[in-house]
Amino acid sequence: MCGIVGYVGKEQAVPVLLQGLYKLEYRGYDSAGIAVIGNDCLKLVKTKGRIKNLDDKIAQQGGMESTCGIGHTRWATHGCPSDINAHPHLSKSGRVAIVHNGIIENYLDIKQMLQSKGYEMKSQTDTEVVAHLFEMNNHGDLLQALLDTVKEVRGSYALGIVSADHPQQILCTKRDNPLIIGVGEGENMIASDIPAIIAKTKRYIVLGDNEIAKLTPEGVTVYNAYGQKIEKEIQTVDWDISSAEKGGYEHFMIKEIMEQPKAIRDTVSPRIDKLLPNLEESGLTDDIFRNIRNIHIVGCGSALHTGLVGREVIERFARVPVVATIASEFRYRQPIIGPEDLCIAISQSGETADTLAAMREAKKHGAKTIAVVNVVSSTAAREADSVLYTWAGPEIAVATTKAYSAQLSALYLIAVKAGLARGTLTVEQANHYCEQILALPDLVKEALGTQKEIQYLASKFSNKQSAFFLGRGIDFAAAQEASLKLKEISYIHSEAYAAGELKHGTISLIEEGTLVVALATDPVLYEKTLSNIKSVKARGASVILITDEEIAPDPEICDYVVKIPECDPFFSASLSIIPMQFLSYYMGIYRGCDIDKPRNLAKSVTVE
Repeated sequence: MCGIVGYVGKEQAVPVLLQGLYKLEYRGYDSAGIAVIGNDCLKLVKTKGRIKNLDDKIAQQGGMESTCGIGHTRWATHGCPSDINAHPHLSKSGRVAIVHNGIIENYLDIKQMLQSKGYEMKSQTDTEVVAHLFEMNNHGDLLQALLDTVKEVRGSYALGIVSADHPQQILCTKRDNPLIIGVGEGENMIASDIPAIIAKTKRYIVLGDNEIAKLTPEGVTVYNAYGQKIEKEIQTVDWDISSAEKGGYEHFMIKEIMEQPKAIRDTVSPRIDKLLPNLEESGLTDDIFRNIRNIHIVGCGSALHTGLVGREVIERFARVPVVATIASEFRYRQPIIGPEDLCIAISQSGETADTLAAMREAKKHGAKTIAVVNVVSSTAAREADSVLYTWAGPEIAVATTKAYSAQLSALYLIAVKAGLARGTLTVEQANHYCEQILALPDLVKEALGTQKEIQYLASKFSNKQSAFFLGRGIDFAAAQEASLKLKEISYIHSEAYAAGELKHGTISLIEEGTLVVALATDPVLYEKTLSNIKSVKARGASVILITDEEIAPDPEICDYVVKIPECDPFFSASLSIIPMQFLSYYMGIYRGCDIDKPRNLAKSVTVE
């Protein structure tokens, strides 16, 4: 959600800034802009729409020579998408430019104060007030001006600031929004995420909350909230730029679907030793699980759906109550959680604002916390008591695929670990389940073989305006993720229902030609699910059945059968989701949708 990039160094800044913004497109945005320092003044270009629009506008305008500047992609919160509301924003004098991710909660109070002092607002944003406030606080010392400014600001933010009075300097700070600093040779950068800097450097610093950094071509200095210099660890990216490129695929989404076997293998293989889970390196010891009263899983979107699958598996293996809750609802429910409980927070980025808030609420009540995240040194990883990384690599498409699959495999490991620690699984049972988990990468690879079959089905049903996904137990949890994928990518209205619940009202929506996708992979529930499927087929629905059973299309049950590999039912969600990801992808293709950047969506949602 929104993207920041900044560059100061020896090269022309504009190409570097544009390249960085292109690499941040996956975060979601509706306008873009850059500001550079040249000839003792700030030069600003910004526009509604795609970065290509900005690129073209800069080329037409010319005169943007500079070696220092900042850029931004905006996802609208305060004020509609427009040229005026796009970032960067200038101060009253036009000597200061600022970019901002997040929300300034007290911006109206600051705005009224500034207006009383003669400041005039040109945009509808909460960001512009920070530019004016910074200038009002600036008496020649930019660092002190920023220290004074953030003391008056409430909310979440990542800020990048340049001043025409200091043409070779960038200031930045953050609170509850990600910001990294790329450390180069004779050049340095700021960015919201690693893909924006990796073409220039693999060395980076993760800025902490309330810390301030000053960047010049010669180096980076970091200060705490009191203006005192502090030392920060320089980390190194362990993947190369090709990992964030399409690699010959038409879209990142299809590339990342195909990368799922590797994502699962990288996540589980180092953590299974002699067919038993070994999670001690992640801080997950037997003591964490042995005496817990309840487990709370929190997440948003697809991360929540992994939690719903995890709930089913952990309860079965560890025999402990598990509640999976939408993170944005968790802390406002006055949750019953305490020192005897465990909270598992799931987030691809580790920066999801609602999930962080939920995890902090759990910690406030004394609960132990585990973060399941994909980004090393992210906020969730730093704040949780323990962290289990999903080694999915960079995921660029807004709609998650491989990170979801890696999260599932991580929760399977937690389930087996918890069952062993609590004595509800024998060693022999744990051996069996670990063997099944290790087999998942090859089974997922086999499931990828459904691609052509699903592409054909998508071509038949892409004109549908509504779809329903059905399942029981783990299949219902998987159906919810399948439904979300179709909504995200193809903009088709879709709903997921527990198959047994359909008859309690929703079946009234089934009519001739309604698309129904049914998941049936659990032998215990198979016949029950088929009975529910028959009821929608009898009312004229077009039914696609996803199953690991040997079954032929039957006019009373389904029109099409998509066969996935057999596996233990506890882990079937890792296989049934594969054809569903293909379905959403190809439905989007045939409907002409923007596959990697669906409308109104953002990869990392860092505001509540």
